[in-house]
Amino acid sequence: MSLSSDDLFEIFSRLPAKAIYRFTCTCMLFSKLPKETYFAFKQAQHARLRDDSCFFIQPEIPIGVSRWCNLEVEFHPLPGQESSSGVCEKALAYLYKNAKILSSNNGLVLSSVAGENEVNFFISNPATQSCFPIPTPHHIQTSSVYDHNVGFMCDSDDNFMVYYFFDNLVHWSSNFECKVYTSKEGVWKEKAEIFMTGSRNLRFDMPVHYRGAVHFISDCSPYLTRNNPYFKPYIMSYNFEDGKSRMLRVPKEARKGSHDKSCDMRIFTWGKLTDSDQSICLVRLRKRVFTVWVLTKYESSSWRKILKIRVKAMRLLENDPSEVGVKDFVVLNGEFLVFITENKVYVYGLSDKRIHKFWDRRSEFNFVRFTSYKDTLRTCDIGEKNSSLPSPM
Repeated sequence: MSLSSDDLFEIFSRLPAKAIYRFTCTCMLFSKLPKETYFAFKQAQHARLRDDSCFFIQPEIPIGVSRWCNLEVEFHPLPGQESSSGVCEKALAYLYKNAKILSSNNGLVLSSVAGENEVNFFISNPATQSCFPIPTPHHIQTSSVYDHNVGFMCDSDDNFMVYYFFDNLVHWSSNFECKVYTSKEGVWKEKAEIFMTGSRNLRFDMPVHYRGAVHFISDCSPYLTRNNPYFKPYIMSYNFEDGKSRMLRVPKEARKGSHDKSCDMRIFTWGKLTDSDQSICLVRLRKRVFTVWVLTKYESSSWRKILKIRVKAMRLLENDPSEVGVKDFVVLNGEFLVFITENKVYVYGLSDKRIHKFWDRRSEFNFVRFTSYKDTLRTCDIGEKNSSLPSPM
């Protein structure tokens, strides 16, 4: 039984970009598919229903406006995605030599490039080796810590938005202003509403987009007095539609001992894209023990604990598991806990509670930035302004 061109079109539009490119050398029909606008659109639409299949790891180094380069980029596929998802060596080489990866969403990557006296942003698709530069707000050009306060997200119609939170006052303030850049309008606009963050510093480097708002967890350091209403760590959200700020409590058990020097708490998106009950998960690492909670009731800040395990009980491939220290960690797709030790990168299944994959660690830095990614043929939605990846600077 032979398949029609329409049937092949539909089947191939459901494959990841890497799998599609593998077939381009087999015949004339397949060689043209990735460049056809409608096919790329259909493939990107189907990809919206798939979870991220791979991730980048890059050293976390605050960037000023001085020239920098050679932040080594590691790229790893998630379990089960080894043969179907990936990024070509040319795109990885460019990111390694020139760019700092800030965020990724639905197949597009937000990165920054710092020159001698300026910082430039661009949206790119490493799978198609295309990119589009976007203008840089004045506050970012004059800031040395901008990269933690910049985020990126796509809506259901595949428009994208870059946002930036900044303190516009001379002295420290718990109120932040917000600027947004949308692919629809192509300009930065300042939001009228202020983001009320409370007295603690927020972890702007780990945003969670949920219910039309961006959520950030605070730090845990004991620099506030006990009578301060923000003494314990918390989560703050900012709604881009109405500009409202809201506080969410973390679990009582998570607050206990949170000021310990070994305590590190982070939030991530929980659940797969197709799940109707997608939510937020909280991960606490304290004294070499991972504890994970899932937010069950948003309005009342109710949480359910799903995991508590010592690192040494995770059957790591280390000489002395009892002395293993976790350098960094992230939850991907609400399914895998990915973490880094002194020597290796591990992927741990939160459901079956076992190690699925591991790699020898390449970077010597203690702090890194994880960025999940899925390869699609999606364009940057800027029409004729799209271009190929620029030459190394």
